[in-house]
Parts: sequence; C-alpha cells; structure tokens
Amino acid sequence: MTAATPHFDEKLFKFLQALKRNNKREWFKANKARYEAEVRDPMLRFIADFERHLHAISPHFVADPRPVGGSLFRIYRDTRFAKDKTPYKTTAGAHFRHARAKDVHAPGFYLHLEPDGVFAASGIWHPDAATLAKIRAAIASDAKSWQRITSAKALSKVFSLGGDSLKRAPKGYDPEHPLIEDLRRKDFIVVTPLTEAEACAPDFLPRFAKLCRTAAPFTAFLTEAVELPW
Repeated sequence: MTAATPHFDEKLFKFLQALKRNNKREWFKANKARYEAEVRDPMLRFIADFERHLHAISPHFVADPRPVGGSLFRIYRDTRFAKDKTPYKTTAGAHFRHARAKDVHAPGFYLHLEPDGVFAASGIWHPDAATLAKIRAAIASDAKSWQRITSAKALSKVFSLGGDSLKRAPKGYDPEHPLIEDLRRKDFIVVTPLTEAEACAPDFLPRFAKLCRTAAPFTAFLTEAVELPW
C-alpha cells in the first residue's frame, strides 16, 4: 500500500451503520464477508503499516496485525453480564499496548472508528487497584513532572484528559492536595476527536502517528509509573 492510498473509506462507516440497525447473528452471518473486506482487513493493514511508526516512538509497544489476539478489537461483544444482549460491537478499534501487557487495561495508544465518533487516545483505561495505586503514587511523588507533561502546549492544544473519577479523594490522600483532581481519576487517558473525513484521508496514518508522538510523554510517565520499560 502506497502512502497516497487511504487505509479506510466510507464503506467502513456504512457497514458499521448497517450493523447498528441489524445487530443480529443472522444478519452478520450473511454479511460477514463484507465485514472482513470493509472493516477487518483495512484495520489489519493499518495496524501492520503503523508498526514502524510505533516502534519509532517506543520499542516496547506492539502493533500486531493478527485477526484474532492482536491489536484489533474483536467485533463480538461479551454479553454474559451485560443488560445489552446485542451480539456485535458497532465500532472498530485498535489498541497498541505494551509488549508486557495482558489486556486492554494497560498502557497503550488507541484508535476508535465509529460513525460520528472517531477519536484517538492514549494512556491507561480502567487500571486495576494495584496499577491505579502506582500511578497515583508516581503523580504525588513527582508532581512537577506530571504537571509539566499534562500542561505542555503540544499536548493540551490537541488532547484533553478523559475518563472517570472518584467523587472523593482516594484513601490516603489529602482532599486539599494541589493535584487532587488528577489523583481522583480512575482512568488516565488523553483523547482527541477526529472526523470520518480525516480517517479516510490518504495522510491519516502519519497523522495518527503524530498524535501518538504528541501523547508519548504522557504515556511514558504512566508506563514507568507501573514499572514497565519505556
């Protein structure tokens, strides 16, 4: 694939719209070949082509283009404990996580494609209690670095901090701590919105790589906070 050839086109978003209207196993089975051609395979090509860009940011993060078990999120929803029993996700996502990570709740870079909902993100989403404790401790012990990274113009003019937060100060932290807003966070992610047109543009791969480079100091802080190599 040449640099001038887009990885994605409107077919991807039209398929996801159709799936949202027809989120049933019978419909998906009849349209599985279309899913593979219009959503899965373009995503896998993007993941494969992103590898060299990712390794230039950090050699410890992985772009794995396998259709199962790699960077691509499964289309199948886990409905075991969910009220919503629709069987398929109506989004396409890729998570470029740390090589030592076992699941999505680990440092990484993320691409989300959804009709009227395209975005790029980076950081750690829903970390477990032990990981969360390490991140909070790192912020409290190196507040100056955290503030420098999160207030940097290069980051703040593109990304915003997102995710859920506690209503009160976490146990062991003063409610009057100058960084209590960050210490209350349960997710440590930065997010930037994108458009379908941007995702379908020929330069989207280098554009996404640039966004990841911009978020890299933030993700590096979190990676080192949880005692993983950057």
